[in-house]
Amino acid sequence: MDWKLELVFVPVTDVDRAKRFYADQVGFHADHDQQVNDELRFVQLTPPGSACSIAIGTGLTDMTPGSLRSLQVVVEDVAAARKQLVERGVDASEVDVQPWGSFVTFADPDGNTWALQQLPPRQG
Repeated sequence: MDWKLELVFVPVTDVDRAKRFYADQVGFHADHDQQVNDELRFVQLTPPGSACSIAIGTGLTDMTPGSLRSLQVVVEDVAAARKQLVERGVDASEVDVQPWGSFVTFADPDGNTWALQQLPPRQG
């Protein structure tokens, strides 16, 4: 039986600001934005090529906005991904090269942190 991680809740204070950040600056696809009722709004965004999405909104989680740390996304070319982020106004770190991969980090407007990882070449 497969177990597929397909949705991660990201706690934010301002849903519209976070949606603009993730869609317009980071480049995630805005899949859904549904105001269910006065207490519940569900916004789903998906990184390009990913089977896993994030959800932001109101009434979704009791996590403190900005408390999510080190969500990690694997990219083919971390330098190119960093360039894209910086060109869109995201404060992204320099590339950090480690034996287990190359990394770029950034935070959303609430302080939730992300890491982009380029995997090292496979040893064959």
